[in-house]
Amino acid sequence: MTDSQLWQIADEIKDNAYSPYSNIKVGAALLTSDGNVFTGVNVENSSFGATICAERSAVVSAVSGGFRDFVKIAISGTMKSCTPCGICRQFLMEFSPDITVVYKEPDGTLVSKKLNELLPDSFIY
Repeated sequence: MTDSQLWQIADEIKDNAYSPYSNIKVGAALLTSDGNVFTGVNVENSSFGATICAERSAVVSAVSGGFRDFVKIAISGTMKSCTPCGICRQFLMEFSPDITVVYKEPDGTLVSKKLNELLPDSFIY
């Protein structure tokens, strides 16, 4: 699956986000090593600590389905650029340190970077 195709899935799913507090909608599409795609959206909560980001939502869905080997994740949001937050970067690192992260720059350019570029010197147990 191309970066563009995966990003398109993330872009389409973001409309399902529940974001009454920030009004920022984010969608994620996670590609497994065997070609399955799992999606996730951000789900906010009035107890802000209970909010879950789209990336973690997609990973939880995949793990619930028995998948743990991830190749690529695409993220789309209603803001100009949307990359994983620090918690999501560490969460992804737990499963796939070599995962490729796909997102758009503010000018609309599609970018793909390895997670370890976005989170150098991460905590790995």
